[in-house]
Amino acid sequence: MPHDCSFLEDLPLAADRISVADERRESHATDYGAERIDDGGVLPDAVVWPACTADVSAVLAAATDRGVPVTPYAAGTGLEGNAVPAHGGISLDLTRMDEVVDYRPADLQIDVGPGIIGSDIDEYVAGDGLFFPPLPSSGDISTIGGMIATDASGMQTVRYGEVADWVLGLEAVLADGTVIETGSRAIKTSSGYNLTDLIVGSEGTLAVVTEATLELAGRPEQVRGGRAIFETLDDAVEAVFDAVRTDVGVAKIELVDRLSATMANEYLGSELPDAPMVFLEFHANHGVEAEIDLCRTIFEDHAVGRFEMSDDDAEMAALWQARREMAYAVSAYDPDLEPLHPGDVTVPISSYPEIVRETKRLADEYDLLVPCFGHAGDGNLHYSVLVDPDDPAHRTRGEDLYREIVALAIELGGTATGEHGIGEGKQRYLEPEHGAGAVEAMRAVKRALDPTDTLNPGKIFPETADGERLTEAER
Repeated sequence: MPHDCSFLEDLPLAADRISVADERRESHATDYGAERIDDGGVLPDAVVWPACTADVSAVLAAATDRGVPVTPYAAGTGLEGNAVPAHGGISLDLTRMDEVVDYRPADLQIDVGPGIIGSDIDEYVAGDGLFFPPLPSSGDISTIGGMIATDASGMQTVRYGEVADWVLGLEAVLADGTVIETGSRAIKTSSGYNLTDLIVGSEGTLAVVTEATLELAGRPEQVRGGRAIFETLDDAVEAVFDAVRTDVGVAKIELVDRLSATMANEYLGSELPDAPMVFLEFHANHGVEAEIDLCRTIFEDHAVGRFEMSDDDAEMAALWQARREMAYAVSAYDPDLEPLHPGDVTVPISSYPEIVRETKRLADEYDLLVPCFGHAGDGNLHYSVLVDPDDPAHRTRGEDLYREIVALAIELGGTATGEHGIGEGKQRYLEPEHGAGAVEAMRAVKRALDPTDTLNPGKIFPETADGERLTEAER
């Protein structure tokens, strides 16, 4: 049912910051991982581009008063429909709030708007020898606001942690328009509830972030990268486990199976070996060669075939391009097949060999193509199940396989989603992973901060997935 958003014209917003044009609404009804609008996506009734915190506050207060849902939106690079409206209403596009508000290099800190692209931060601070370490692989196309919403992480998580570890404080707006500030500029605090960590990863269901204070780090003086090539996938994953538990000083340690290498070669015209591989990068200010030698020794215990390192920027860029564009390579591999939901399970590192082995075993059992790759060093496995979208039986097999992998990850003490969030795509796994009591506690937080269910309804919690917003009793 459409929502009347004519009240937006009465708010102190410039005319070019409000649109009800079909093309604008359609572009905000999907993201990278969601179905296209002609496949049943939900159109927002209006798109708004706030310029400042006061704009966000005004929109939320007015929308809450009128029962109009608001879905925060940024670059649209999400993979679980996190920013796609489930109930129409307003798509609140924060990409124009992309400024650097303040920069304090002496404190290794920067304050930024939610719409700034992640890699732009690195460019801004590079002259002072600084960088923002937890950027995900999509850091050059995704926004800080989106990364905070899903508590994103990426290839350097094994060394530097996830985005939450680098957020010192937030300015955010609650559903009723109240502006709050969380955290502080100090690198630690034990003052009150940790509202910063509560908002990080909440996918825009609790508050809209309008400014973030981020911690920075010094760029390492020594960077070496390369790859290790194995005869078997089992050797590769066991080598990763052994290296991580030995605490080798590695900054990136990425798995690429044989099928993924084939797909990357066809997509990029690259010449990756027809073999399982581990991509590596080491960061240090001194002694990097000792860490490389230790890693090489460990990998030799697992029958590594070739162990190749380089400090040449062009060679390393080509290497990491293959890994960064793996999702595109998978999608383009066979025109008759398409990937199901993006696999994003993460398990304790000791269980990483088991989750990889079982995924490949299930691929053989179901007779489906399942490329495996991912941030092996932190136990994160990305996998894609390729199915024929026009064959219901084929698709059902793929769905069954996908669910078995997620169930095993949870059984092993892991998670259904290491970095993509719940959104709409993984709602069924929330309670099996956390238990009914913990999920009800999450609902209680949602009801307390957003009693009218204004903010991003239909996300995270499965009861709002099919068009039913919270009942009066639940409010």
